[in-house]
Amino acid sequence: MATAGSGDVLTGILVGLISRGYQPSQAALLGVYLHGLAGDIAKETLGMESLIASDIIDYIPNAFKKLYL
Repeated sequence: MATAGSGDVLTGILVGLISRGYQPSQAALLGVYLHGLAGDIAKETLGMESLIASDIIDYIPNAFKKLYL
């Protein structure tokens, strides 16, 4: 996920989790995992070569669903 903007996506996930009441250490663990999982799901669907940061954003709901199934 070394694509332009992916770090910004991770930052947004972390800030979102903190704003929902997660402690920073919890947000870091969950956020990094969700970011990676969303990227992995996007890669499986779209392919690695065409993956861009907004694709990671699009697949965050799918990553949450995988956590809770």
